[in-house]
Amino acid sequence: MSAANKSVIVVGGGPGGYEAALGAAQLGAEVTVVERAGLGGAAVLTDCVPSKALIATADFMDRFSAAKRIGVHFDGANVPGDQGVTAHISDVNQRIMALAQAQSRDIAERLESAGVDVVQGAGRLLGPSTVEVVEGVDVPASGEEPAPHGSDQDTATATRQIEADVVIVATGTRPRVMDTAMPDGERILTWQHIWGLRELPEHLVVVGSGVTGAELAHAYLGLGCRVTLISSRDRVLPGEDGDAANVVEEVFRRRGMAVLNRSRMAAVRREGDGVVVTLEDGREVEGSHCLLAVGSIPNTGEMGLEEAGVTLSRSGHIQVDRVSRTSVQGVYAAGDCTGVLPLASVAAMQGRIAVAHALGDAVAPLALGRVSSNIFTDPEIATVGATQADIDSGRVDARAVMLPLSKNPRAKMQNVQDGFVKIFAKKGSSTIVGGVVVGPRASELIFPIALAVANRLNVDQFSATFTVYPSLSGSLSEAARQLHAFSD
Repeated sequence: MSAANKSVIVVGGGPGGYEAALGAAQLGAEVTVVERAGLGGAAVLTDCVPSKALIATADFMDRFSAAKRIGVHFDGANVPGDQGVTAHISDVNQRIMALAQAQSRDIAERLESAGVDVVQGAGRLLGPSTVEVVEGVDVPASGEEPAPHGSDQDTATATRQIEADVVIVATGTRPRVMDTAMPDGERILTWQHIWGLRELPEHLVVVGSGVTGAELAHAYLGLGCRVTLISSRDRVLPGEDGDAANVVEEVFRRRGMAVLNRSRMAAVRREGDGVVVTLEDGREVEGSHCLLAVGSIPNTGEMGLEEAGVTLSRSGHIQVDRVSRTSVQGVYAAGDCTGVLPLASVAAMQGRIAVAHALGDAVAPLALGRVSSNIFTDPEIATVGATQADIDSGRVDARAVMLPLSKNPRAKMQNVQDGFVKIFAKKGSSTIVGGVVVGPRASELIFPIALAVANRLNVDQFSATFTVYPSLSGSLSEAARQLHAFSD
C-alpha cells in the first residue's frame, strides 16, 4: 500500500503534531489532526512564542537604560521611570496574545492548504489503529490536566471513532504543580497564567532556576519588576555550561536581581495582597506574586495509551526510539510528551521523522548530538553538540578554546560587556564537535558551529571561511584558529 492510500491521525497540534501532519500530507496521506486547545499548542499559545515576545519587550526597554553609556541622552523628554520608559503589562500581554493567535492562525492556514482535516476536540486511543474523538470539549484552564472523557468539564457535541493506519501522539506537557504551592491564577502563577496579568508585579518571586525560570526572571527584571529567583542548586541554569551559567548569574545580580542559591521551596501561600514563599530551611520570602517554574509533566493521562499497549516511563512520558516508534506497531509519538528533549525544534523533527518512517519515505534517525538550543536570557546562551561536562568527564576526547567577547571590536562598539565563544575540537583530527556562545543574538551565532558539527568540519576548514570585519562571528573564527595550535 502506497503512502497515497494511507491514513494518519495526529493527536495534538503543537510543533510535533502539525509538522507531522504537514509531512504526511506532502507524502499524499489522508491526514486528520485532533487538537483540544488551539493549533500550535503550548509552544505557540502560552509558552515559547509568548515568552520570547515578552523577553523581546524587556530587551527593547533595556536599550533605553543603556543609552547614556553610549552617549545618547533624551534631552527634554518628559517620560517617567529610571529607564525613561515604563511597561504597561496589560498592553504588552495583549500584543503578545494577539501575536500568538496570529501564529496559530498561520498554522491553521498551512494545514488547510495542505488538505489536512482539523478537528477541535480530545483524542483517546481505543486500540493501535483507532482513536475516539470527543468534539467540542471545553478547553481546560491553564495548567490543568485535560479532563477525562465523561467528566463534568466535557460539553461534547459529538463523539466518533476514527480508524487510521498510523497514529501519532503529540500532546505535549503542562506545568508541574505541588500540593503545597497550588496556583490560583492571580498571585500564585505558572507560566501559563502570566499572560492574564493586568498590572506589573511589584515583587515577583520566581521559584525554579531552570530555563523557564531564568528566562522569565530576566524578562520581568527588564520590565521593571523587583525579582527574587529561588534556586535549589548551586547556581542558576544548573543543566547548562558552567561558564555560561556563571556569566548569566553574575549579570542577574549586577542588575539587581536577588538570587537565592541552594534554597529549596517548601510551600507558597497567599497572604493579603501578596504571597509568602517558605523555604525548606524555614526562611520566608515575601512578594507580590510568585511564579512557579518547577518543571512540567506529560499530557498522557486518560488517553488509553497503556490500555493500547503503549509503554510509558515512570514519569508518564511515552517511550520512543530514534524514529519515534512506540512499543505498539503503527503508533508513534513526538514532542515533549516523549521526554526526549523539550525543544520545539526537536518536537518538529520527531514528527517529521515519524511520518517518514511510517509512510516508507527516506529517513535518518534523530541525532541529538546535532541539536542546537538557546536560552533567551540577556546575554543569551546557545549550545550545540558536545559539552564541557563531556570533555571534563572523559566521554569526549577534545580540547576547548574560550574567547571573551569583551575583546571583540564589534562587541566594544555595541557596548557588549558580557559573554564569550567556546569551541570544542577533537584531539588529533581537530574536528569540531561542539560549542557554546554567550552574548547578544547567540541564537544566531551558534548556527555556524552547528553547521560545522553536522558536517564534521575541522578547525582549519572552519577558520578558512571569511568573516566580516568587524563582527561578533569573527570571534568564532579566531577560536578555531587558536585550536589549530593544539592539533596533534
